[in-house]
Amino acid sequence: MRKSQQLIDAEEEIRKLKKINAALMERVERSMDQQGSAYSLFQTAINLEGQVKRRTSELTATLAYLEKSNVELTNAIDNAERANKSKTQFLAAASHDVLQPLNAATLLINSLSAIQTNNEGRNLCDQVNRSLDNMDTLLRTLLYMSRLDAGDIEPEIQCVALDEIFGSVATVFKPIAQQKGLTLRIRKTNLFVSTDPNLLRRILQNIVSNAVRYTKTGGVLLNACAVRDRVLIRVADTGIGIEPSEQNKVFQEFHRSHQGINDQERTSAGLGLGLAIVERMVNAMSHELTLSSHLGRGSCFKLTLGRAYAETNSEPSIAKAPSPEHRNKSVGDLRGTRVLLIENDLEVMQAMEALLNRWGCQLRLASSTEEALNTLGHDNWRPNLIVADQHLDGSDLGTSTIDLVRTLAGTAVPAIIITANPSRSLAEQAKLANIELMLKPVKPSQLRALMSHLKTQSKSRALA
Repeated sequence: MRKSQQLIDAEEEIRKLKKINAALMERVERSMDQQGSAYSLFQTAINLEGQVKRRTSELTATLAYLEKSNVELTNAIDNAERANKSKTQFLAAASHDVLQPLNAATLLINSLSAIQTNNEGRNLCDQVNRSLDNMDTLLRTLLYMSRLDAGDIEPEIQCVALDEIFGSVATVFKPIAQQKGLTLRIRKTNLFVSTDPNLLRRILQNIVSNAVRYTKTGGVLLNACAVRDRVLIRVADTGIGIEPSEQNKVFQEFHRSHQGINDQERTSAGLGLGLAIVERMVNAMSHELTLSSHLGRGSCFKLTLGRAYAETNSEPSIAKAPSPEHRNKSVGDLRGTRVLLIENDLEVMQAMEALLNRWGCQLRLASSTEEALNTLGHDNWRPNLIVADQHLDGSDLGTSTIDLVRTLAGTAVPAIIITANPSRSLAEQAKLANIELMLKPVKPSQLRALMSHLKTQSKSRALA
């Protein structure tokens, strides 16, 4: 905790007073030795006593002021911590309430786009869909930044192979770079680092995304080298560069550079939060990030982190990207697939119902655990897939409901949990129960790909 300037000044004053007192006492002793006259000694003692009393009074007042300042500082810190915690709780609750209708809107616009008969209608639907995507990205980023500020996200530091992280970045951004006529070079390193793999992946993705966005010709380079017990990761580009006066601002929220960007590019120039969240993640892991840039020549971000060494005959632990689009991208036929849809929000249920019906699924609907179990009790109907929200009516949970449905059905029915409130505990619980996890608002293409993947897997196990 940094000391306030008032505390620093008070401590300096106390130090001076102590020094003065020591000097005065030394003078008393010296005077008593030097003065032969009793009267002179008496007068000297009285004068020095008066000075000591004044200095002692000043010291007492300073100590009282220091104590008062400490109390005020403690209260201010407590108030700031409570306000930060309240902000995080509010953003979490607000994001859930906002993401519910946003999820419904995303599903409905997809259904609306599918029934358009002309290009104008499809283009309008695409524009609405892009706006919804931007709103979703903004809400999730703001919530994530709030959690980082509140210390709610604890990095899981482990031994990570940089080549795996670099490969993930290449998969995402090489097609984007090629589309712009740029070269994205990512060099193999064979290095290992101590970091949180998910946070490091997101840091590099945000930096590379910025580099590709603000580079018109040439390309982007991602590489790493070892310097003793440290590893230096570099992201260099041949982009427009950053003015010296702007370089300290690029890590501020909602700061976007429009230098050298035309109107068309400006509309897709992001939200100005990518580097702000990068700085927070870097600080959370105690890594170091520096920037050097020359206007018109390009920029270079340097990330320094601790070097690690993989144990013999063991693979480094690294979390894989959870996005369903990185699974099986083939979209199979869902016609006739029996789906149990468990959702307590009426608008979301109606939107999901319309979407799944259009895909030819045979649906049964429920908003609570009791209703879900009742769908299986009358005619021995058994679902091929379960799609459930996590928070249901009556404080029921989707994970618990899926477990009960599987027990009643007598088989581990493939299941997907859809939630607007992701958490580490939910992710771990879903993994243990072999339940897939998706975040609201759901992208219909990803949902269909995941459902087809689970259906294919289920058939393969049945044949085996």
